[in-house]
Amino acid sequence: MQEEDVAIFLYIRVNFGVFTRYSIFLSCYCRFFPIFCISCVCYNEIMQENLLTWYDWAARALPWRKTHDPYAIWISEIMLQQTRAETVIGYWQRFLLLFPTVEALAAADEEAVLKAWEGLGYYSRALNLHRCAKQVAEMGGAFPRTAELLSKLPGIGDYTAGAVASIAFGQRVPAVDGNVERVTARIAGIREDVGIPSVKRALRAQAAAWVPPDRPGDFNQAMMELGARVCQPAPKCAECPVSAFCDAFAAGDADSLPVKQRKAPQRVERWTVALVVAGNKVLLRRRDEKLLHGMWCFPMINGPVLPFQVENKLSEIGIITRHVEGIGSARHVFTHIIWEMALQRFDVEKPSHCPPGYCWADLEQIDALPIPTAMRAAKQAAVAILAKQK
Repeated sequence: MQEEDVAIFLYIRVNFGVFTRYSIFLSCYCRFFPIFCISCVCYNEIMQENLLTWYDWAARALPWRKTHDPYAIWISEIMLQQTRAETVIGYWQRFLLLFPTVEALAAADEEAVLKAWEGLGYYSRALNLHRCAKQVAEMGGAFPRTAELLSKLPGIGDYTAGAVASIAFGQRVPAVDGNVERVTARIAGIREDVGIPSVKRALRAQAAAWVPPDRPGDFNQAMMELGARVCQPAPKCAECPVSAFCDAFAAGDADSLPVKQRKAPQRVERWTVALVVAGNKVLLRRRDEKLLHGMWCFPMINGPVLPFQVENKLSEIGIITRHVEGIGSARHVFTHIIWEMALQRFDVEKPSHCPPGYCWADLEQIDALPIPTAMRAAKQAAVAILAKQK
């Protein structure tokens, strides 16, 4: 079927759905049935049918949609948090090649898991993924089949539990992520702050009421697809298969929903990043802070400090250095923080002792260790320096 045929087909389905809805309503009225309840049921059924019809024809061919394996679906759902589907595809495929089963992931070294996650960001997801895999492996390798039990596992919240339970096990539960929250608020006309707990509960209850018993996983994915491609922050209402059922479309205020409290501005932190070079090696530190926990970074000193202050800090851990040059700056944006970094090179005559949590890394080790995207500029500079040392 050609694109134009699909568009015409969907237009007919949507408008026929509206006609049918009101026909059923009038029919119920004439026969003195409980009008409100019956019309609501019909409304839900027709909305579900129109959305699923659109999804069947228009959904992207994403690889995790071809499986009902709860492990593969779980991996995809964790990766898709805060990350575009197009980016996730390659990571998901490589991750499953490295760790094809939950037992394989549970048995893996934490550093190997972080390395496989390198570049996806939000590294706490990878650590929770590893913890969860260990717990599932201890339970015999079988994932719980209900959202309630899934949500008790490390790193699995209501959304992920609902997605896995509905897609892998066919449980009739909602999966409310940011996209589904936006779609639900607009269709249902929820004009209160969705960050308020009572409003959030009401929105989730509405999303749950729409999930059909026969295709709950597909319906949840259709809602996500609609939010990702059509019901975006700047909505494309003319392309929406359920605009006839949408309160916000009727009211003309879709672009103002959902209502959310403004986020606080990101805090700016300034750092000096020390590239400490000893022959063909550079000094790295494994972070024990919550942010980027377990990842390897170059030594960082808080603030825009002078070179001799960096030398003094390094001497405190037994590394005696000589400042060579400034080698540029870098900036990395996290969800709540912005790092502004000055990169400085320091040399030592030879690798000295390695303090706990540090290592001297050559080019091969730099490539093998999990180093976050925040360190990309510093890593590139270090690789260029070491390449000249050969």
